[in-house]
Amino acid sequence: MLINFFFTLREHKVPTTIRELLDLIHALEQGLVYASVDDFYLLARTVLVKDERHFDKFDKAFAKYFEGIESIDPELLTKALPEDWLRKEIEKHLSPDELAELQKTGSLEKLMEEFRQRLEEQHKRHQGGNRMVGTGGTSPFGAYGANPEGIRLAGDSRMKKAVKVWEKREFRNLDDSVALGIRNIKVALRRLRRFARTGVDEELDVDDTIRSTAHKAGLLDIKMRPERKNKVKVLLFFDIGGSMDPYIKTCEELFSAARTEFKHLEYFYFHNFIYEGVWKDNMRRWSERMSIWDIIHKYGNDYRVIFVGDATMSPYEVVAAGGSVEHFNEEPGSVWMQRLTGHFQKVIWLNPEAERAWAGTTSIVQIRQLMENRMYPLTIKGIEDGMRYLSR
Repeated sequence: MLINFFFTLREHKVPTTIRELLDLIHALEQGLVYASVDDFYLLARTVLVKDERHFDKFDKAFAKYFEGIESIDPELLTKALPEDWLRKEIEKHLSPDELAELQKTGSLEKLMEEFRQRLEEQHKRHQGGNRMVGTGGTSPFGAYGANPEGIRLAGDSRMKKAVKVWEKREFRNLDDSVALGIRNIKVALRRLRRFARTGVDEELDVDDTIRSTAHKAGLLDIKMRPERKNKVKVLLFFDIGGSMDPYIKTCEELFSAARTEFKHLEYFYFHNFIYEGVWKDNMRRWSERMSIWDIIHKYGNDYRVIFVGDATMSPYEVVAAGGSVEHFNEEPGSVWMQRLTGHFQKVIWLNPEAERAWAGTTSIVQIRQLMENRMYPLTIKGIEDGMRYLSR
């Protein structure tokens, strides 16, 4: 049974391995879960999925494999759903009043016995009807039926009256093609790290302590060392206003995550594209600006530079003098971008626009060329790819 489940996970691109399947089997042999689909789901996901970005794929594979009686041989299903398990599950979800009401209709034992008998009798799919396990009928067993007291095995509820719902699953989309929040962004940003030990000696150096103690014939000689810290230096430029308004929440999450992940972080704002100046406070963007020349002179070329913007604008804003929508720029924005990419060793652009639309927008094509195709979608996967390039 688990072998086919394993292959179903692989079909859904969940990168699990034989070693993890053996670990799951061993956990089941040790009795870590018993007679609970939900417990098995949590155990299987914990053992088989090592990265939360694959949770959605796992859920879809799990739902497909355990989607209900219609795709499972009745003889195997009888073994997979032991009567004592179903009885315990039903009793667990019923109140004393509901149990008493069920007794009036023929008893829980009778319901379980009928379920077992019909599994043994049934050899094909049933639609409608009032006896067999199927869909859309008045039988107590199946899905989408009208029986007031039964066991729903799969599908959405219609009458809201099932005694027990088996294999009801709620999905959360944690795929890596969607920006999901600060925590996931922080995990993606952590791919950009360069550790060094600086500062005061405040961390125990275990290896050096053992070595020094051994050299002194067992006389304890404690050695300390500076803590390892991420020494990567980052410049973050945000496009603000206009077509970026729909992406404010995503940019706020990225900004918040970056401030916690990078000790050496400087940030600036621009509108649509880079020209001769940027700013740090949108309330003072005309009175307190910093020139691009000052940025080039102040920050060393070892800074990693990240631009965040939809890159969607008039092509003239990129390649023409006077193309800015807010002021007359004496030199084209493309010239200023070339100066930045010529100074800093590593520069990328994160774009919240759907990647499929990039080729159809002239300004995006122009900016991608200026960035030498180092434009990545503002998704978890895109951030990871961008951080991987910056960390080289």
